Amino acid sequence: MKFSIIAAFVVFALAQGSLAQDPAAELQKISEYFENMKNKMTEELTTFMRTQDLGNQAQTFLEEQKTQFEPMVAKIQEQLKSVVTNVEGQIQPMAANVQAQIQPMVQKFQEQMEAILKQLTDQTKAITN
Repeated sequence: MKFSIIAAFVVFALAQGSLAQDPAAELQKISEYFENMKNKMTEELTTFMRTQDLGNQAQTFLEEQKTQFEPMVAKIQEQLKSVVTNVEGQIQPMAANVQAQIQPMVQKFQEQMEAILKQLTDQTKAITN
């Protein structure tokens, strides 16, 4: 679009300046201008097409990389599941052992608190009577 505006402007300018000059020379200038414009448009179109091709190549490359890495990611996920299962297998017995050791202490603490509460209740009853 911008080339056609430029071309129209150039043709108009050449036509204005050609009133006193040789029409054959002016026609030659106009022909050269349009030839140059054609070459420029061809070059820009070729560049555009190459850019589009690079975009397609980049998309293909990304898809290939994704296809290549998906099995590795799946393998790593499987290995991580195995590690998690191993860790869980080791932690659960340790947690059960800690709970078994703490449970009697918690039970004794609870019994002591109940005894203190009973003693306070008994003393409160004795004072109020």
